[in-house]
Amino acid sequence: MRGARPQDRRQLRRHRAPVHQLAVSQHPLLPSWRPLPHPASPISWSKLIPHVLSLPAARSFDDGFPNLFINKAHDIRGQHVAFLASFSSPAVIFEQISVIFALPKLFIASFTLVLPFFPTGSFERVEEEGDVATAFTLARILSMIPKSRGGPTSVVIYDIHALQERFYFGDDVLPCFETGIPLLLQRLRQLPDADNITIAFPDDGAWKRFHKMLQHFPMIVCNKVREGDKRIVRIKEGNPEGRHVVIVDDLVQSGGTLRECQKVLASHGAAKVSAYVTHAVFPKQSYERFMASNSAGPGDQFAYFWITDSCPHTVKAIGQRPPFEVLSLAGSIADALQI
Repeated sequence: MRGARPQDRRQLRRHRAPVHQLAVSQHPLLPSWRPLPHPASPISWSKLIPHVLSLPAARSFDDGFPNLFINKAHDIRGQHVAFLASFSSPAVIFEQISVIFALPKLFIASFTLVLPFFPTGSFERVEEEGDVATAFTLARILSMIPKSRGGPTSVVIYDIHALQERFYFGDDVLPCFETGIPLLLQRLRQLPDADNITIAFPDDGAWKRFHKMLQHFPMIVCNKVREGDKRIVRIKEGNPEGRHVVIVDDLVQSGGTLRECQKVLASHGAAKVSAYVTHAVFPKQSYERFMASNSAGPGDQFAYFWITDSCPHTVKAIGQRPPFEVLSLAGSIADALQI
């Protein structure tokens, strides 16, 4: 409520309905969201949600289409239900969408879809005739989720690639855009050189997306310039000399840009270079290039590489192997669900 006094907002928060049921699919989220061991976030879903409604492992008919069943469907009538989804690959989206569309029709009080990573978010533009903006496609599919007794579905997404994608969703769902940056800030405060941190952005887009959340830090902005047939990373503004520089972006795919940023920052005198991304996609095991064992030498290494558990398959593969550290979204999701 805009304009309400702090005590009024606290009163409103106390009267919001808590989430009674968290529906999760055993494929693939359940193993990696209970919880990831990290000393900064000892959070258990069983403490956050009174009941976890586990969906069965994926079964299929002979033709390959999923054979789905929601256990104890009668028990969730009148309950406030959240579904923790992971659209980790096109192959698993259909089965989860099927359950997501079914849950609101089970006479539940309200429904929240938690989709930490919106996988088509970086495909949001049409640059030439024939391009298909699949970010719009997925947003429109989610906009068709049936209403529950409590009204439209709330859709919680973390660090979507571009905030204007809010307008890709229809009026029948309520997109709620959250961010993992507070987890990074908490971790930075724990570092022994916390007073020597500078934030770097790999391009202008990342700066536009995150700089207001990090404006009390010195900043560096990099960009790519063309030299002949090559595109190379340059420092556009800022000075890394003697600083622990943390590169911030919303996601990483192959990691090539982050690698080039690290090299140019180190060559300009950065004492350390670390990185943070909310979504560690890393297709084709591209995280291997960041492992300490695969670095050419100390000057080629990241001091830390912080990721969240929004992409559970990646987290399962990486674990806590240096330089990676996983910052769990569990507490932030609990806050988003107003528990």
